[in-house]
Amino acid sequence: IGFFTGLTGLGGLMGGAGQAVVLFFPNIDTGATIAVVGVLAAIQAALLGSGSYKLLEKVMLLFVGTFTVLTVAGAILMQGTEYATTSSDIISGFQFEFSTGVAVLALAAYGYTGVNSGEISSYSYWCIEKGYPARIGPFDNTSEWFTRAQGWLKVLRTDVWITLVLLTCATIPFYFLGAGVLNAMGARPEGNDTITALSHMFTETLGPWSLWVFAVGAFSILYSSTIAGTAAGARYIPDYLIELGFMSRDRVDLRRKIIRWYGMAVPFIGLGLYAGFQRPVLMVTIAASYAAMMLPIQCGITIYLQSKRLPEDIQPRPLTKYFLKLTFCVQLFLALAVIYFTVL
Repeated sequence: IGFFTGLTGLGGLMGGAGQAVVLFFPNIDTGATIAVVGVLAAIQAALLGSGSYKLLEKVMLLFVGTFTVLTVAGAILMQGTEYATTSSDIISGFQFEFSTGVAVLALAAYGYTGVNSGEISSYSYWCIEKGYPARIGPFDNTSEWFTRAQGWLKVLRTDVWITLVLLTCATIPFYFLGAGVLNAMGARPEGNDTITALSHMFTETLGPWSLWVFAVGAFSILYSSTIAGTAAGARYIPDYLIELGFMSRDRVDLRRKIIRWYGMAVPFIGLGLYAGFQRPVLMVTIAASYAAMMLPIQCGITIYLQSKRLPEDIQPRPLTKYFLKLTFCVQLFLALAVIYFTVL
């Protein structure tokens, strides 16, 4: 199920990235978006076909950094306009007064915002390809092994804290831009005009010239998400085949071939899905709702493996375990809310 909903979300993100490119060419009809998405799919396939983590890492760093800087700048400059966010606006945002339809979108946003379930599961693959486990070495229950493990766990914790800061800086300002401008205008992003409607967050606060700024930022985050999502999905497939007994774990050569072929084929499946639906908001909402339901499953498995498989000497602090269990309870509640509002 997650595979098919993931493809649906991929198509929506690729469509959004294509619409962002079309903003650079105002004389082109919005119907040309499909052709643009086709070009983006070909570029993505070529990039992922290389199978290089280093190249992918550099591209992703450029995209995410660009989006973060532009979003923070837009939110700061917005405070000097009629759309400035006030303290009363912030307080009203915590009153939970919204319709059922908006609740679905809110829960979907929760499922896809920040680090979603797909990114959590793919993080272990990135750690492997960065060489973290290789530097720790196989478990041999020696003091040297525990010293290495503790050192690299500090690296992972640093990575998590930096990610938290970056995502906060990117997500909260973007929310203020959307709530402060789009909500006040009554704009409803949908269909082939989704990205055009979202561009009002910048053009209404900074002026018409900022359309280019928004287009760069929107393209950066949407296209980088498609690249990362496809690359992660390519790493899952070999493991599925290994667990089902169709492939030997020692076949590293075959694993690499599968990753490359998956990366080259799936972008065009996303293109086909977008061409068939052309409703990126709905497509992303479907994928995001499923992602929200997966979070408590991942968290619960983490708690189990932590208690049963992780050696005592590298166990996290009790406070960390407490907050992990609290997170599981919150995620479970929200997952049930997703089922209630979207299924029942």
